[in-house]
Amino acid sequence: MNKEVIRKTKMRDSVSRGVVKVLLSALTVCPAVPTLAQSAEALTVKVNQVKATVQPTMWGVFFEDINMGADGGIYAELIKNRSFEFSRPMMGWKVLGKPKTEGDFQVQNRQQASAANPRFLRVQLHNAAKGSIGLNNEGFRGMGIKNGLRYDFSIMYRQEPSNVKLHLELIDAAGKNIGGTVLNTTATKDWKKQSVSFTANATEQKAKLNIWFEGDGAIDMDMISLFPEDTWKKRPGGMRADMVQMLADMKPGFIRFPGGCIVEGFDLSQRYQWKNTIGPVEDRQLIINRWNFEFAHKPTPDYFQTFGLGFFEYFQLAEDIGAAPLPILNCGMACQFNTAEVVPLDQLDPYVQDALDLIEFANGDASSKWGKVRASMGHPAPFNLKMMGVGNENWGPQYIERLKIFSKAIKDKYPDFQIISSAGTDPDGERFEYSSAELKKMNADIVDEHYYRRPEWFLQNASRYDNYDRKGAKIFGGEYAAQSDRTVSVNNKNNWRTAISEAAFMTGMERNADVVVMASYAPLFAHVDGWQWTPDLIWVDNLRSYGTPNYHTQKLFATNKGTHVVPILSAGQVLAGKDSLYASAVIDKNSNELIVKVVNASPKAVSRNLVLDGVKTSNAKGVLTVLAGNPEEVNSFDKPGGIAPVDNLVTLKGKTYNFNLAPFSFNVLRVKM
Repeated sequence: MNKEVIRKTKMRDSVSRGVVKVLLSALTVCPAVPTLAQSAEALTVKVNQVKATVQPTMWGVFFEDINMGADGGIYAELIKNRSFEFSRPMMGWKVLGKPKTEGDFQVQNRQQASAANPRFLRVQLHNAAKGSIGLNNEGFRGMGIKNGLRYDFSIMYRQEPSNVKLHLELIDAAGKNIGGTVLNTTATKDWKKQSVSFTANATEQKAKLNIWFEGDGAIDMDMISLFPEDTWKKRPGGMRADMVQMLADMKPGFIRFPGGCIVEGFDLSQRYQWKNTIGPVEDRQLIINRWNFEFAHKPTPDYFQTFGLGFFEYFQLAEDIGAAPLPILNCGMACQFNTAEVVPLDQLDPYVQDALDLIEFANGDASSKWGKVRASMGHPAPFNLKMMGVGNENWGPQYIERLKIFSKAIKDKYPDFQIISSAGTDPDGERFEYSSAELKKMNADIVDEHYYRRPEWFLQNASRYDNYDRKGAKIFGGEYAAQSDRTVSVNNKNNWRTAISEAAFMTGMERNADVVVMASYAPLFAHVDGWQWTPDLIWVDNLRSYGTPNYHTQKLFATNKGTHVVPILSAGQVLAGKDSLYASAVIDKNSNELIVKVVNASPKAVSRNLVLDGVKTSNAKGVLTVLAGNPEEVNSFDKPGGIAPVDNLVTLKGKTYNFNLAPFSFNVLRVKM
């Protein structure tokens, strides 16, 4: 995710396109009518030959606050810049009417009294009548409002001696009132939080909120907030339920958070610090999001992190959807493609202590210092944290020497705790080789590898882990996504061509589950009006969300992960590209089922007999789920189900199933044994 990566990726892409030109043609040509099916040797599943255990964490999700993933995305707050802490304090706000004097709307700073949230807005009123003077908030590319839904408004304020009325008014894109109410304030010397609710009477994608003042005197305003009633689990101040539901439907084994590059920061002053993201939301210190300014092609000057979605909420989300939490912490290094700022080794202790304190926050008894903080936030039981990433996409000697310090401190106190180490930005090259060698010397637990490559790379590397050292570190495929154009290109598409190549690669990861213990696509979310990076797994606007073909591919693997890998062979060999076919097989000992995954990456229909070797059951019933379509097809809000799974009931004849594989298809067969 940087200029050097982009340059090297272009070179690799050019070479790779030449090397696998024949294979790539299978993904770029889609005939109007499928050709006649090919006939060849059978696919044999050795049902009783367990080769590896599939970890519960095998397929997970990676969350980063990019593409408006948090504020304006999964975090359901509708007010932008609610506490006036953006670099331009009135960004997102507009004064309505004509103030009597120049200082009637004045941002003030109480740095000494509240360092985490110093600014507030002082409004001076001069016997204001309703509709004469007010404020407008534009929301995050507008506000998504639903007809008949309750909306909860809250504000922190102080004023004396008089009372002021706040007339709240949601307006649609045409300026029409679609809901509102009145909040009557009372005189108070100290900051006071007050709430009021109302129901919207129309649905609107691009609503805004007006606050009209009535009264006389000064009122100080902070933490102006508006949330929909229908948050996930109806939690006040919570998350967008439709977006969380899409994650829950995947049944992910883990959720990695709070992201990748935002962990590092452009420099260390902008790094992610988990302790600033817990406790009362008004005490969480806002910082600029690094994606605010990273890409000239997508400047987003209003992109900040309010941390209403903080580490407590991440842990809670993981628990809600049955996923293991996987936090990633800064290792004392800023992004090496930006400032490459590092903390001297003799000043690293606070960073290491943050890691130790996080484990205590997640797992400590309610009587411990940080366990007590967790309990005070409403979760006395531990979150059962078992692993942590130290650093993100870091490399070189400076990373290894810092990683060693972190590892020793964590392992000395928590010997069984798993540490995830970075292999850098690329799955090959000098940096990767150096990291791999050094991490092997360290007996690293799990190594985080990233792959942002064109589809042909994923096809070519489906056997990547077949010959990995079985005695070395385990692998976390921490970030991967096939790029239809090139890395960081605005022309990247979430088309079926990219998704089917990922499916082929994933059969190789699943086949080698004794080496690959975790994997996650990245990035996760993108807002159609606020994205910086493509491709992305799930696209949203202010009201809707849909899964890409890549989402359905990831979901099929995650919901059909099984418990143990068994061989699926063609002519005695694994199927990793021969005749453009890719396959893996697992059994689920909990449900006593066999799950076979086969990718046909060619433009031709293919027929294979699937033979179950070692199973007693005959004429078994099963379900065949198929994803298929034109390689260039994408899903959209208008056509969310363009590429979507289709289920078919099937019956085996004895121990054989005639597998008819459609062109460009990913097929999942689930059979009761």
